[in-house]
Amino acid sequence: MRPVLDAARGRRSVSRVTDAAPDDAELVELLGAAGRVADHAALRPWRVIALRGTARERLGAALAEASGLEASDPRGAAKLAAKPLRAPLLLAVVAVRTPDHPKVPEWEQDAAAAGVAHLLSLLLDEAGWGVMWRTGPHTRHSAVASAHELGEHEAMLGWLYVGGRPTGWRAERRTPSDASTRLTTLPSRA
Repeated sequence: MRPVLDAARGRRSVSRVTDAAPDDAELVELLGAAGRVADHAALRPWRVIALRGTARERLGAALAEASGLEASDPRGAAKLAAKPLRAPLLLAVVAVRTPDHPKVPEWEQDAAAAGVAHLLSLLLDEAGWGVMWRTGPHTRHSAVASAHELGEHEAMLGWLYVGGRPTGWRAERRTPSDASTRLTTLPSRA
């Protein structure tokens, strides 16, 4: 039995979720496990911000502002502002960078934060929650950073939209990718 392999193979994004969501105690437990990703120098270069209720509306307003559509296309701006309301819980994944670290460049710190996001999405899926990682063209806009109260050395990586799986939800069957086309071996040299 290979439970981690089975969990990874079974994971599917869930774009439509119900209003149920994990509580903070469950999130802390899952985040504690997700935080075990490879992390050079143990910097823990990440944090997660939970957005529930009206906090999602603040994000929507920031996305609309970032788009610049408020004056030219108010309907488009309103549609964009409603996107964070698609799930009862959004988990903003933030890279917390230590600039000019002597051993760990910023790209590696971002990679560790992205690893936490991916592992957290897998753990949430395995716990029975519907999850979808979303980004977009405004992810790193200053209005979005301000809405999340990000610090000077922090950068948004995206949001995990989390909620209950709808009744009758079934994971779609996907044709497995041929991983052999993605693996190469560097030949040894004498």
